[in-house]
Amino acid sequence: MEPKLSKGYEPQDVEAKWYRNWEDHGCFHADEHSPKPHFSIVIPPPNVTGVLHMGHALNNTLQDILCRWKRMTGHEVLWMPGTDHAGIATQNVVEKQLALEGTDRHDLGREAFVDRVWTWRGESGGQIINQLKRLGASCDWERERFTMDEGLSTAVREVFVRLYEEGLIYRANRLINWCPRCHTALSDLEVEHEEKQGQLWHLRYPVKGEARFLTVATTRPETMLGDTAVAVHPEDERYADLVGKSVVLPLLGREIPVIADEYVDREFGTGVVKITPAHDFNDFEVGQRHNLEFINILDTSGFINENGGPYQGLERYVARNKVVADLEELGLLEKVDVHANAVGECYRCKTVIEPYLSLQWYVKVGPLAEEAIKAVQQGDTRIVPAQWEKTYYEWMFNIKDWCISRQIWWGHRIPAWYCADCGAITVSRADASTCHQCGSGNLAQETDVLDTWFSSALWPFSTMGWPQQTETLAKFYPTSCLVTGFDILFFWVARMMMMGLKFMEQVPFKDVYIHALVRDAQGQKMSKSKGNVIDPLLVIDEYGADALRFTLTAFAAMGRDIKLATERIAGYKAFANKLWNAARFALMNLEDFEPASIDLESAELTLADRWILVRLAESAREVNQALADYRFNEAANILYAFTWHNFCDWYIELVKDDLYGEDAAARQRARSVLFTVLEQLLRLLHPLMPFITEEIWQALPGARPCAFLMQSDYPTGAGLPFDGGGAARMELIMEVVRAIRNIRGEMNVPPGRLIAAVLDCKSAAAAEILAAGEGYIRTLARVGELAFGVGIARPEQAATQVAGEVEILLPLAGLIDVAAEEQRLAKEILKVEKDVALFEKKLGNEAFVAKAPPEVLEKDRGKLAEAREKLAILQQGLEKLQALK
Repeated sequence: MEPKLSKGYEPQDVEAKWYRNWEDHGCFHADEHSPKPHFSIVIPPPNVTGVLHMGHALNNTLQDILCRWKRMTGHEVLWMPGTDHAGIATQNVVEKQLALEGTDRHDLGREAFVDRVWTWRGESGGQIINQLKRLGASCDWERERFTMDEGLSTAVREVFVRLYEEGLIYRANRLINWCPRCHTALSDLEVEHEEKQGQLWHLRYPVKGEARFLTVATTRPETMLGDTAVAVHPEDERYADLVGKSVVLPLLGREIPVIADEYVDREFGTGVVKITPAHDFNDFEVGQRHNLEFINILDTSGFINENGGPYQGLERYVARNKVVADLEELGLLEKVDVHANAVGECYRCKTVIEPYLSLQWYVKVGPLAEEAIKAVQQGDTRIVPAQWEKTYYEWMFNIKDWCISRQIWWGHRIPAWYCADCGAITVSRADASTCHQCGSGNLAQETDVLDTWFSSALWPFSTMGWPQQTETLAKFYPTSCLVTGFDILFFWVARMMMMGLKFMEQVPFKDVYIHALVRDAQGQKMSKSKGNVIDPLLVIDEYGADALRFTLTAFAAMGRDIKLATERIAGYKAFANKLWNAARFALMNLEDFEPASIDLESAELTLADRWILVRLAESAREVNQALADYRFNEAANILYAFTWHNFCDWYIELVKDDLYGEDAAARQRARSVLFTVLEQLLRLLHPLMPFITEEIWQALPGARPCAFLMQSDYPTGAGLPFDGGGAARMELIMEVVRAIRNIRGEMNVPPGRLIAAVLDCKSAAAAEILAAGEGYIRTLARVGELAFGVGIARPEQAATQVAGEVEILLPLAGLIDVAAEEQRLAKEILKVEKDVALFEKKLGNEAFVAKAPPEVLEKDRGKLAEAREKLAILQQGLEKLQALK
């Protein structure tokens, strides 16, 4: 009979079909009225501008594994999906479109521009959702949310107003990170620091009334225009006499004080630093401690303003060059050193940011952080791996107030209105029409919007309907776990902790699983500029979603980055093919089989049957435990080993004699075990490889307890006959077969040739086991004459190996031509030695190693290791052969 499965596995024929079926039948939808225990998880909302990359693929594969596994273990699962409005990124996308049309947002006006963004979102935004579906993500798409939708906007406003009423949101003129290109404030976490080669200028400041200078070193000489002090360390004797005196600020002629502050590092440079409170975060703190003047010298585009005197109107870097040239002309430039410096850039447009004094809105996070710290300390939320707890604490204990206002148009507009008559601020849940203080209707709403992460911080409860006390919240909050990358531990995780505890009085998630990065094969971070990006959608097109998912899972070792290469994905496509072919074999032998007839408890199981059922039960228990512990790679490796080695390589071969034999009872028993193992294996594999397993499962004979594999129960190992002793006996038989096969391989015996074997048993128990497995040994090791027993006569000239209490002896007489085989091995060794010498010489060449690309060196080192390994095996074979003479 031709099986229901096609000859080869073609993912494209399977994936779209089953995903559509699952979605159409509501398989992903969570029921808040279900009596089942809940499992809930919120998706880290991808930017509405985003497209699927390998980080998304890993993150969502791991979430999907948990969700599919939990559904199959009897839980009501809510996987809440959605996208983030991504304020700056989305505004940039639409502004670029407008630029191509020869206009900009200011020409449109705010209202028309926001309408244009909504139109873009409806037409082009959110394509990543369909890409996640291609990956197999089983989110509850009926509940999909967007951080700017009506419900979430209500939640954002409610949180803002409550925090403001409690004094936890305030407005202040403070130093922030400013992007001169995007014209907005950025949080510390939105600034990317890159080490760059720069310069350190040493500038001389004349001491007032004395013929001496104080020399300061700076990487930003143009900021001297805003200096309001120079500082020395209080215990630095070199400058003790100058503290309290003044220096004259070069170029502008202002007198500024010399102050003493412990912030100064006596060992760096000259031990004197310039203090620019309006343009440096450390200087800002110093300025507050010493009540210094704060002078802002830049406008919002990074040009020198009216406070810069003769440099007004110059772009900041043009001003830098002019300041340096003028100082040099006055003899006040002492020297210039080359200096490596971590330069902060806007995470969106890559423009170098400026510390900038600006009136902004802030959240006072200290009281919120205390509760979030306590929740982890008490174990209310567990961070996995635990090593990330330290990072979490370090940041939370040193947390600074959060600047939440952004000077852009796309986002949640801050619900604050300014009264033109009395100057009061009205903050309101509904749009304000009158001033809360004087009753005037002369109001103007704040133009700033909230930081995107403000709305994201509410995600675990706002997506479930808060501030309404919904049934969804009652059933699924707090969520069970969060799967995320370490790079947003502070951006998002910490803020969700603070907001969840504040507004829900419970942690937002019980566990936080932090996964590592997906890097390229050489361990480098993937980036378009390096050209080393692997596109998951192209991978899915070529190898299938299951192969990609299994690859990412197999390498997702806790706390270790994934080095990904397409060759590895191809390897797991081969694994999918192996499973497919095993299923085709099984289906050919399960024609007219009725699963309802299975009764393994009363069946006379063979040793092979007992062994595979024990291995199946053990694998099921181990996989469940691995998933419970977030050891995804261990779960994948257990299933890989069972599928490929236990089931395909061994059991299918062991059971063929019974399947093809004349004994009807033996055939029925073999079919029962074959069906049981394959069916449970498909269930075990399903969370990792949902598409291929569903396709095969649907092709199995007999009635099904549910419409889809994903709705079936997850195997636990319970209910299977468990004969550990029988499995151990079978293992000895298999060891003997392996040993005979090894000798055949070493001696280059043709696979189809029958050989003679003598098995010298060290105990009667071992001999009894071999007697029970004689048929397996003859069939799988291609043995004709077979003798075994305790103290059996041993051949004089034989190749030997040991398996447990059995010594395997293969008589060489007539088996091989020893002289010819020795000659063949010697010739092969000579060839491989030349390969080893070639690669050793190549890699020993310092000039080659210095110039060769990393991927070439990696490839050559791999070839050298492979050649050395092959040489060692050949030399061992030759030594064994020579020992037989």
